[in-house]
Amino acid sequence: MMRFTYKLTTLSLILASGLTVQAQKAANHNHAVSKVWVADLGNGQYKNPVLDADYSDPDAVRVGDDFYMVASSFDAVPGLPILHSKDLVNWTLINHALLRQPPFEHFSKTQHGNGVWAPAIRYHNKEFYIYYPDPDFGIYLTKATDPAGKWSEPVLVEAGQGLIDPCPLWDEDGKVYLAYAYAGSRAGIKSVLAVKEMNAAGDQTIGTGTIVYDGHQTDATIEGPKFYKRNGYYYIFAPAGGVSTGWQLVLRSKNVYGPYERKVVLEQGSTTVNGPHQGAWVNTQTGEDWFLHFQDKDVYGRVVHLQPMKWVKDWPVMGVDKDGDGAGEPVMTYKKPNVGKTWPVSTPPERDEFNNRVMGLQWQWQANPKATWSFLNADKGTLRLYTQAVPETAKSYWDVPNILLQKFPTEVFMATTKVTFTPNTKLENEKTGLIVMGKSYASLGLKSDKDGLSIVHAECYDAEKGKTPTEKTIARLKGNDVYFRVSVNKGGLCQFSYSLDGTRFINAGAEFKAESGKWIGAKLGLYATRTTTTNDSGYADFDWFNIENNH
Repeated sequence: MMRFTYKLTTLSLILASGLTVQAQKAANHNHAVSKVWVADLGNGQYKNPVLDADYSDPDAVRVGDDFYMVASSFDAVPGLPILHSKDLVNWTLINHALLRQPPFEHFSKTQHGNGVWAPAIRYHNKEFYIYYPDPDFGIYLTKATDPAGKWSEPVLVEAGQGLIDPCPLWDEDGKVYLAYAYAGSRAGIKSVLAVKEMNAAGDQTIGTGTIVYDGHQTDATIEGPKFYKRNGYYYIFAPAGGVSTGWQLVLRSKNVYGPYERKVVLEQGSTTVNGPHQGAWVNTQTGEDWFLHFQDKDVYGRVVHLQPMKWVKDWPVMGVDKDGDGAGEPVMTYKKPNVGKTWPVSTPPERDEFNNRVMGLQWQWQANPKATWSFLNADKGTLRLYTQAVPETAKSYWDVPNILLQKFPTEVFMATTKVTFTPNTKLENEKTGLIVMGKSYASLGLKSDKDGLSIVHAECYDAEKGKTPTEKTIARLKGNDVYFRVSVNKGGLCQFSYSLDGTRFINAGAEFKAESGKWIGAKLGLYATRTTTTNDSGYADFDWFNIENNH
């Protein structure tokens, strides 16, 4: 059994594991540092993006010496990723707030682009609150006393279609408010922001909402509000102008319901960072202010940048304001935040040896999972995927729930895995392998028939539109184990290859240009499927999954 020199320690997705917060954090800091993207330059500076992966719509909060971030997860399960940092540059993935997404039956099927949209995280009364929107069902709240521990079952704060991007504010007089936006695809209205009062517990809205800003004239597609109060002003930080083309807007008022003054505080300027907006204002223990936001990089998703921030005449200025007009532009390298000390380099997990009884936190399914989909054999250090019957209505893997995926970790990288396939010899057309998933996808895998196993390369263009894949047999396999690899280059150009000895790799299929998914970047991962019903499926044992530099 091949072993890498690193040891990846993961936290349990079964959150009632009994680990203490300290033990969980210690375990998390032991995982391997990325070989393909590290934002910390090691000289007191950092480079953007601090997360070169698809953690879209980030929001963050500082509690004591710790920073916590959440991001959109859409239909991926587990959802609502929780990231942790000590210095805003080095981030680790410590948990997910949603192990299954409600309504459970609805999300047992693929729901591309639906599910968890832009969430907000806050700390109040010694509890962490995450408000997240599902544009088809309403605004939910989940809470925890320990962000690395068990999160409460989500409660519906307000039911309704088209309510998105909620953010709470606890005022000094005890009143609680919720800022939110509307999704035009469900509500029939967009480009406006609203504020609504909540009860003291913050788990139910009160009365009707008030539109506090209409962006149709100057700030089309304004959304994603983040609600703050400072020096007697109510502030709404909000992105406008579109995901890939927009700017960061800040509104302020002495009254919670307005009228609000408007100011652009961050825009692309002379940089290559398109649409820099939507994120979180945080401050350090030493009094510095910073802003986390995303940049849309198409096939790579929405990556996270960190900007210095300062207050001038009660307006925030983000990035570097070269002309002094109060609207900054992004920095690409900068001095790291002053948090009182220097912390070790850390990154979210990417590689997995499958040596634990839980998978690495980077893995997510395309729908709410079933217990029969996978089994981690820690004694053998393998992940076993049992083949699952493809839904009768599925046109392609776009419609298949049991696809196990993770984010592209950066623009250029190489992913390799070793698999041993044991199909049910009474069946045919069981498949397993490596996949790059998006609106179009490609895969390299093994397929069973009455004579044994074949290596097959498949492509499915316009899978989102219901198109079916084309498949080509590359070679027959004499045994039942093989190494699969995909090399990814700039622009999402992917070259699949295979090896029988782990050393010499043979290209399989033409170069494939990966595509983004629905509101997300492309992903890569593993699958195991069949087309027939059986009382005992075949299975694939994955020994490890490695991410390294493309060479």
